[in-house]
Amino acid sequence: MRGTSLELATPYPLGSLLPPVLQEDPLLMQFTAAVDFLLAPAISSLDCLTAYVDPALAPPDGLGWLAGWVGADLIETWPIATQRAAIAQAVELQGGRGTVDGLRRHLMLLAGTDVEVTDTGGVTWSLEPVDDLGPQPTPQVFVVVRSNEITRSALDAAVDAAKPAHVTHEVRLEPVSDER
Repeated sequence: MRGTSLELATPYPLGSLLPPVLQEDPLLMQFTAAVDFLLAPAISSLDCLTAYVDPALAPPDGLGWLAGWVGADLIETWPIATQRAAIAQAVELQGGRGTVDGLRRHLMLLAGTDVEVTDTGGVTWSLEPVDDLGPQPTPQVFVVVRSNEITRSALDAAVDAAKPAHVTHEVRLEPVSDER
């Protein structure tokens, strides 16, 4: 847990930057020491900024903030390692959002195993320009996951959030047997 440290020193004490004649004034040196005390946390945070924005190094309570920067949806019950992976892959996952491959990669991250995703297609085309292509089948996505690490409700919610809104879905969760 981060917080205020009374013993945090600044690497750039202001008093040492003053001309020698001013360093002889005890009141001025006490004043600069007080300013150093106030600036030390800000200087430390700026010195460590790369650690705050790196998903592998960010403190666990800062992952939600970092996820907001890259558009990652985190679930608080996910293990920290999964949250870090979701943030690290967020830009790539956003690029594939709404596609079968993007859904597969998103679910693989969540379930930690291979995922089968098939769809009925959602594109209709014609060589001749026409106003009406006739009745269209309802686009559907079928997902099969073999895992003991995820619940059906979590899987269903993840598919619902990652697929296009007009596409219906069916999820099948198959438990993995421990027999070898």
